[in-house]
Amino acid sequence: MTYYSVLDVTPTSEDWIPDYLPAANARVAAHGGRYIARTASHEQVEGSPQEAGLRIIIEWPSKDAAEAFMADDEYAPHLAERTKGSVSHHYLIEGKDDLA
Repeated sequence: MTYYSVLDVTPTSEDWIPDYLPAANARVAAHGGRYIARTASHEQVEGSPQEAGLRIIIEWPSKDAAEAFMADDEYAPHLAERTKGSVSHHYLIEGKDDLA
């Protein structure tokens, strides 16, 4: 079943970004993921404000693929740098409609 990573990322430092992007791109692709959106162009239209510099959506072929990406030894140092240099929230969402 398809899963989606939805991230809110607000950099507190930009030092990590140049090394992070090519590594993340390669590791996402290696695990069958596909970026749907990576943008600073977003607006919140409902609810109390949840500020974020970037909103990111990644489509995964399965939950296992998403979890393998997050546990990838080659990605780990880049994740650590992103975590240190940003305020980030990552949600893993199953691609189904429980209310249908």
